[in-house]
Amino acid sequence: MKNVTHSFVFLAHWPFAGSFGLNTDILATNLINLTVVVGVLIFFGKGVCASCLLKDLLDNRKQRILSTIRNSEELRRGTLEQLEKARIRLQKVELEADEYRMNGYSEIEREKANLINATSISLEQLEKSKNETLYFEKQRAMNQVRQRVFQQAVQGALGTLNSCLNTELHFRTIRANIGILGAIEWKR
Repeated sequence: MKNVTHSFVFLAHWPFAGSFGLNTDILATNLINLTVVVGVLIFFGKGVCASCLLKDLLDNRKQRILSTIRNSEELRRGTLEQLEKARIRLQKVELEADEYRMNGYSEIEREKANLINATSISLEQLEKSKNETLYFEKQRAMNQVRQRVFQQAVQGALGTLNSCLNTELHFRTIRANIGILGAIEWKR
């Protein structure tokens, strides 16, 4: 055995050209660290098998993942329900908006028709009033013209009578008119 150990020591000190060799330094090769870790595992894990620990860890991880998936599904369902409610509300609001819009348009049309009718009636009344005013103004103007023509005719007749009438003709006309009036009174 001494020969075997000796040969390893000899190999460790023999310089190779490509830096290949066997490291016999125990501290440099982490052999102590590996021995400590394996010893601790064996000491503390006597009643527990490594596959059982791994299985428990995987089962816990699986349960957490399944729980997260279930929570996500519940949130998804809730979100879908809220989305459906929002769609229903949106349809309802759109229907109400269409109804308001149609009512507004019909109200506008009704107001427009009322305004047109009121304006038409006002225009008819103004036209009637204008025609009546024109008729009365025409009648007044005609009356004024008649009065002037009558006044001028009377003045002309008086002028003619005054120029042609002398005292004797005047007395004869008066007597003739008195005679006519007397004859009329006797007949009664």
